[in-house]
Amino acid sequence: MTAEATGAPAPELSVAATGDAARAVSAHVPALVADRVASRVAAQEADLWGPDAADEAGKRLGWVDVAARSGDLPARVEELRAELAAEGVDRVVLCGMGGSSLAPEVITATAGVPLVVLDGTDPGQVRRALAEGLERTVVVVSSKSGGTVETDSQRRAFVAAMTEAGVDAARRVVVVTDPGSPFSQMARDEGYRALFEADPDVGGRYSALTAFGLVPSGLAGADVRGLLDDAAEALALLAADDDGNPGLQLGAALGGTDPLRDKLVLVEDGTPLRGFGAWAEQLVAESTGKLGTGLLPVVVAGTSSPEVASSPADAVVVRLVGPGGSDDAAPDEDPSSARTSAAEVRVAGSLGAQMALWETAVVVAGRLLGINPFDQPDVESAKNATRELLEGSPETEEPLAVDGDVELRGTSELEGATTLEAAVEALLSQLSQVEDDRGYLAVMAYLDREADADLEEVREELAARTGRPVTFGWGPRFLHSTGQYHKGGPATGVYLQITSAPAGEDLPIPDRPFTFGGLQLAQAAGDAGVLADHGRPVLRLHLTERSALGRVRAALAGGDGGGR
Repeated sequence: MTAEATGAPAPELSVAATGDAARAVSAHVPALVADRVASRVAAQEADLWGPDAADEAGKRLGWVDVAARSGDLPARVEELRAELAAEGVDRVVLCGMGGSSLAPEVITATAGVPLVVLDGTDPGQVRRALAEGLERTVVVVSSKSGGTVETDSQRRAFVAAMTEAGVDAARRVVVVTDPGSPFSQMARDEGYRALFEADPDVGGRYSALTAFGLVPSGLAGADVRGLLDDAAEALALLAADDDGNPGLQLGAALGGTDPLRDKLVLVEDGTPLRGFGAWAEQLVAESTGKLGTGLLPVVVAGTSSPEVASSPADAVVVRLVGPGGSDDAAPDEDPSSARTSAAEVRVAGSLGAQMALWETAVVVAGRLLGINPFDQPDVESAKNATRELLEGSPETEEPLAVDGDVELRGTSELEGATTLEAAVEALLSQLSQVEDDRGYLAVMAYLDREADADLEEVREELAARTGRPVTFGWGPRFLHSTGQYHKGGPATGVYLQITSAPAGEDLPIPDRPFTFGGLQLAQAAGDAGVLADHGRPVLRLHLTERSALGRVRAALAGGDGGGR
């Protein structure tokens, strides 16, 4: 079944579902239409998610008309870009976390324009960003409050490095923040080059089409006018109380399967969008992973990935396809047919239209799940744990064992494992303890996501080894994404952390008593502690020498490639 609206010309946007996903669409969309959910979302009615969510929702629904609210931004950004170009400034670095970095990353990657995204704390990654072409660099520092420790640390490092290089740092810093925030006042006090105050009625993960997404993307050269135009057309379609509304269809397919298929396998299958899965991952996981339920996005490498080739019974495969690709999803299939119990959705559309689509679908799924899609009650826990570690004594916990250059740390389920291979096997064996075979493995690498990028390939190997969905996140980036689901979602995960001493010399943070390496390790230890407090099995592999990473990789890929 393909979603197409009637009336005005529709944007390039389509959704098709088969199997259990199609049955969920048939089961829920008529009621969603009868309840006028689409038009009520468009009207920003805050009571759609229940009385407990009304206060938060009432302050977070501005994204439904954000294309109009952001209408003046492209001209402002174009003017600033021209000014910078006239001064020889053509390198754009973005310092931001979560929604502040993921949207610009997919926008610029899809547009094919260069943007340096610095959303990590690994000393090597930060040092490289500081080492290249400061004389032609503008730094966009994005934070709703300005208090995010990673972003503040990156800002301090750039200001110090530019000053040391004889560059007027104030003329090279552009701030994106909420109006009235402490960061807004700092930007004025420091005389930074430009200040863009975003819409305060839009939450971070819904902010792709606000200043947070548009300013760095536009400065880098992306067509943000076109992005807004596509989103505006899509939002008009998505406001219709109609069975063909693609937002209602996708929301029902994601959140309405029975029993709930709570793993969303996201795969690029012909789409021209680049890296869209990482943006959707944060939107879905942070919006739905709470109160013991939620939807876990699993971003895979391609159509031959284990979770696509042999889809688990608790998964919906979401294929991001090219124009017309959704028509290949058997639109004439009878949704009530028992021919297949698989669940698959194909989604096609331009980037601006899909961003509007997914934001709408996620809040519809939130209504079906009975949760508030606008809060993130468990994100702050890891931040608080990190803060306590930074302000207190360094970690003194003794490892369970030491195997060469790898220290083994973990929860009680792993006690007795004295080798790297035994510790990994002990953790993976916990998947068989998850009720109804609904477990997943989360790999969390607090390393250099550029220099150590090949490690991400282990996700596919672990999925084949365990027969279960596997997510891979770079720390601390994932803390602003799947980190919410890990603590607030169902207790079905097992967690593998990989940390390391800095590959080279550590990097101090100006005017702070800790280094980037110290911050990175505190974030890992803090998150591991919170997971353990929630009763989640955690194994932390700490490399005392980065050269041990190859051995860790081999241990993770080990096994016969079969089930547990």
